[in-house]
Amino acid sequence: MIVTTAGRTNKEMVQCAEDTAKLLGIAYIPRKKRSIQAVQRDVQDDCLVIGKVRIELFPLGEQNSCFFHPNSAMFRIKRLQNGEKDPFIEACSLTAGKKLLDCTFGLGSDSITASFIVGATGRVTGCEGNQFLAYMMKTGLQTWNDGDSRILAAMKRIELKSCLALDLLKRLPPDSYDCVYFDPMFEENISESNGIKGIKKLAIYEPLTEETIYYAKRVAKERVVLKDHFRSDRFEQFGFHVQIRKTAKFHFGISEQ
Repeated sequence: MIVTTAGRTNKEMVQCAEDTAKLLGIAYIPRKKRSIQAVQRDVQDDCLVIGKVRIELFPLGEQNSCFFHPNSAMFRIKRLQNGEKDPFIEACSLTAGKKLLDCTFGLGSDSITASFIVGATGRVTGCEGNQFLAYMMKTGLQTWNDGDSRILAAMKRIELKSCLALDLLKRLPPDSYDCVYFDPMFEENISESNGIKGIKKLAIYEPLTEETIYYAKRVAKERVVLKDHFRSDRFEQFGFHVQIRKTAKFHFGISEQ
């Protein structure tokens, strides 16, 4: 991975790119009016681009970049504000003051929605195994400024950790979160999401194992929740009680503590 700046570069962007390179331990490459593709041809690496309003990540050889966008979270929260229900919130039994560990942060839609519901007295933590994706998402959560102030505040409250979920689960004390959540379907949904098509090459997908579920149950005070395809055998494999959703291609499985 390298860092460069957007096409119309200024001193502030150059300084930000240099600071980002030092923070992540990677090289800063001056743009010099070249296209991103030209820069990548020279260095043969993925590239973080520091722009005026956002950070973009360009995987080497991919046509699409990826960048932070709140995606469906905005619409989901608006529906909740209108009195509608959200299946994820229902399955995780989230209310004000509760704590959620999202082991498959992905695009952040579930975590943003959860943070809005649990409020300032609650806590939402997410995991992302790729440090560069984590940096881009974390920066986006803190700097996105378009929308309802309550949603923006919810985004800023999310704690996103650059680590593998199992490693974090092993370090956490028992009963430290009310709910631990997994969404292995994240990989299938990437191509449908705004601004994130290029992520598929870079995202790290941890296998769901007996060990992971064991530590998740140790960390979860109330429940572990698994979102998966309705035909998935993981619900039975790991002993989850399935909430059947007749018109949906995915179900939620719940393991109560």
